[in-house]
Amino acid sequence: MNRPRLVATDLDGTLLDDEGRLTARTLDVLRRVQEQGVRVVLVTARPLRWMDDLWAHVGGGQGVGIVSNGAITYDIGSHRVLDCQGIPADVGLPMVAAIRDAAPGSAIALECLGGYRHEPAYVDLHPAPPDMRVGDLADLWDEPAVKVLAQHLTLDPDDFRARVVDAVGERATPTWTIDHLMEISAVGVTKGGALAALCERLGVAAEDVVAFGDMPNDLAMLRWAGTSYAVANGHESVRAAADHVAPANTEDGVAVTLARLFGL
Repeated sequence: MNRPRLVATDLDGTLLDDEGRLTARTLDVLRRVQEQGVRVVLVTARPLRWMDDLWAHVGGGQGVGIVSNGAITYDIGSHRVLDCQGIPADVGLPMVAAIRDAAPGSAIALECLGGYRHEPAYVDLHPAPPDMRVGDLADLWDEPAVKVLAQHLTLDPDDFRARVVDAVGERATPTWTIDHLMEISAVGVTKGGALAALCERLGVAAEDVVAFGDMPNDLAMLRWAGTSYAVANGHESVRAAADHVAPANTEDGVAVTLARLFGL
């Protein structure tokens, strides 16, 4: 492959270790890659509110990142949203009704630019932000949701995923990263689509991009990039789709591979 001009990498399960940290080895390799003039773009399902501590490691707090599975493209240096695509209530509420019909007992949360909010039945799997709102979904959905989270803690995960995908249909783009939770974005919104749009803006061709991921929400990005790596701990569908398999996230797999690609 040609020497990449841009590195796109998922975070959880890929670049970060199992404790959600960047190891010293990974930090060193990212710094040295960027010193060669190569862009590093973090492409994550994480919401924007989780990213402040990680942006500093991308070009010293400069550059661009992609969050919420591609719904938001963010200028790190200016703290400015460059692009945002969400699901409005008039589309989302009927979609949620269809999900409830297909999977009774589903609970819903919304990630919006204006904050995180959810129904009382939704169980937070992470510490809640201080500005979280809890209430009736129709009242909470007062701006487009960059990500709709559908949760069902008792259905078989594969069954739940199938039911949600069928219920959503063409209204939105469903994907997943963990069991019992579906992540739903606006029509056509994926990590791959957001990365392609960003690279067009930057004048970087797909063949000059190397991408890393571990879960099905990374598939569109890995398929678009000129060269793709699944980490060894990744989902079997991702390992099958990627061009190559890198060592696991617990073995600094992204850093090991970048060091080899860039002769570090």
